[in-house]
Amino acid sequence: MDSSFFLSTVAAAIGLFTLLRKVRVHQDNEENNSSSLTGPSLAPPISILPVTPSSSSRVWTYHVFPSFRGEDVRRDFLSHIQMEFQRMGISAFVDNEIKRGESIGPELIRAIRESKIAVILLSRNYASSKWCLDELVEIMKCREELGQTVVAIFYRVDPSDVKKLTGDFGKVFRKTCARKTKEDIGRWRRALAKVATIAGYHSSNWDNEAAMIKKIATDISNILNNSTPSSDFDGLVGMRAHLEKMEPLLCLDSDEVRMIGIWGPPGIGKTTIARVVYNQLSNSFQLSVFMENIKANYTRPCSDDYSVKLRLQQQFMSQITNHKDMEISHLGVARDRLKDKKVLVVLDGVDKSVQLDAMAKETCWFGPGSRIIVTTQDWKLFRAHGINHIYKVDFPQAYEALQIFCMYAFGQKFPKNGFEELAWIVTNLAGELPLGLRIMGSYFRGMSKEEWTKSLPRLQTSLNADIQSILKFSYDALDDEDKDLFLYISCFFNGEIIMNVEYNLAKDFVEVGQRLDVLAEKSLISFNGERLKCGRISMPSLLQKLGSGIVHQHSFHEPGQRQVFADIRKIIEVLKSGKTGRFAYWDWGRTRDIALGRKD
Repeated sequence: MDSSFFLSTVAAAIGLFTLLRKVRVHQDNEENNSSSLTGPSLAPPISILPVTPSSSSRVWTYHVFPSFRGEDVRRDFLSHIQMEFQRMGISAFVDNEIKRGESIGPELIRAIRESKIAVILLSRNYASSKWCLDELVEIMKCREELGQTVVAIFYRVDPSDVKKLTGDFGKVFRKTCARKTKEDIGRWRRALAKVATIAGYHSSNWDNEAAMIKKIATDISNILNNSTPSSDFDGLVGMRAHLEKMEPLLCLDSDEVRMIGIWGPPGIGKTTIARVVYNQLSNSFQLSVFMENIKANYTRPCSDDYSVKLRLQQQFMSQITNHKDMEISHLGVARDRLKDKKVLVVLDGVDKSVQLDAMAKETCWFGPGSRIIVTTQDWKLFRAHGINHIYKVDFPQAYEALQIFCMYAFGQKFPKNGFEELAWIVTNLAGELPLGLRIMGSYFRGMSKEEWTKSLPRLQTSLNADIQSILKFSYDALDDEDKDLFLYISCFFNGEIIMNVEYNLAKDFVEVGQRLDVLAEKSLISFNGERLKCGRISMPSLLQKLGSGIVHQHSFHEPGQRQVFADIRKIIEVLKSGKTGRFAYWDWGRTRDIALGRKD
């Protein structure tokens, strides 16, 4: 690239960035002024995110509000479960300093409404306290209005007695109702009838009270973990747009079993998008599993395809059922166990059909409403398995690429003062792939301007080791002929007209057109425009650097090995060495095959 053109491009980009930054500051000021009058303005939730308003917008003071009759449980069961809560880091409201009167006061009502989970400990004498019954009414109200989670513990009392107000529990309740208004009695009855229908914990089912307490505390801890809105992906640039495009493909309102593909080149963010979708949706499914980087983690040498499938299905079933030592003897286990279950499955980094055959061969393996998400860079896998709902991940725009880089370099979406020009230059060197932008940003984080400047020359000529190791996995999976074609394109033909490339390489590759299609299906190149209408080949800059790096690393120790050179000086060195073999050198404007030992 001409240096003056590059610098002018950078200058224009900096000007655009400065303008965008001023607009952003203006928008932020307007939002702050607005929020001071009307409260914080929350963006409408994306419908792909099935989160209740309470869990997404409320701030909770306590994890748990326990409602109990102290005379029955305070000294034993309650003290033990409170100790278990404390051990697990669960904050529970304690009412020791509240004076009890005829009715619950504003302090207690506030504590109930500011607790994420209400634990109702229904004991024999629970209904003897008007205070407890009023607490219960308020809790059931919060359950309906705020989405508060309610956990019921039936401690030495039968749930049917609570619901029907029979037995000793009913006698105690009727005694409390004496000389009370019909309105109070009606509210209490309705609240008791509702809480009795909640699937809770029955002490009669447990021989060991300590085990019961541990189970309850563990379940509550898991509820808290799963209901906490994730902030893991808050800094991801462009994720909202990805989710909006994924929404119609997922079609969450439908009961059909749907398989969805996410397709794009290595490093573009397929796994990240799938992870965000999984993180937001997994709680809405009976079972869920994220099988990460299958091509690297779940591909081991095996004597035959059946053994591969059996092992993959065993690993898949072990994870989705949380059964660590599961053993399966045939490939029908997944269908038999999951055909009536609504499941969310993410198969990430699939690169062979045998993997899909083992874990999600057909939609009939899964129950109504199930969603199977497959990420791959190989379009052919989608065709082979009839996956028609496919999201093609596009490259980020220039300003989005800068934001991605800055998030990892500076911890914010814009450069620090004085780093604007350097940030644009490095962003350009990193290319369009979010993977490269992320790794480059992490590399420069905390460096001074002098250190940035010293690093630039090396980055212009070589590929970061972490980036290279990830991208080379895709290159290594190609057969030898496709590898050679990949190297030719990376060195000579990126941006060239497709028809010209096919013509020039026809002597070197059998069915070069079909091989170009293979590279395109594997997301290593793309076609801009139609072949017969001067369409051109496009390869991401990081993949182009990968190819150039591989070419430069080729050795000449094996006679007859074909080499590709982009540098005429290297060719002269090899010619002088007198080694036998054949290589190709492509000069823009004319095409030449140079055979070793020849002088033309």
